[in-house]
Amino acid sequence: MVIGLPLEIKKKEIRPGVVVLEMTGRITMGQDCRQVEQEVERLIAQNQKDIILDLSGISLIDSTGIGQIVKCLCKLKTAGGSLRLAGLKGMVAGVFKITKVDKVIGIFPTAQDAAAGSASPGHGD
Repeated sequence: MVIGLPLEIKKKEIRPGVVVLEMTGRITMGQDCRQVEQEVERLIAQNQKDIILDLSGISLIDSTGIGQIVKCLCKLKTAGGSLRLAGLKGMVAGVFKITKVDKVIGIFPTAQDAAAGSASPGHGD
């Protein structure tokens, strides 16, 4: 039995240069993981490198999904960008804590909080 719906991703820009990928469903081995990577690569190609993954709608993530998010972080850092996560809850939040990925990727309660957290030191606009 498969738990959760297939992954759906909606893209929105919450302020100039900051893109939020709102995700619902699951991020598991297979097409879901490829979809996350392809979307991040597409944004990098469009020179949109400040990305927030809003995972508030994610009901299930497996180790492959965690690995894919870390891979996206590496690609963004190489391209001079950044990746933050928002809206983790329940099992999804627990997996990030257990794997200690929460120590290498900024995690925020909401996408708005993550966008505010992307400001440079001193929070100058």
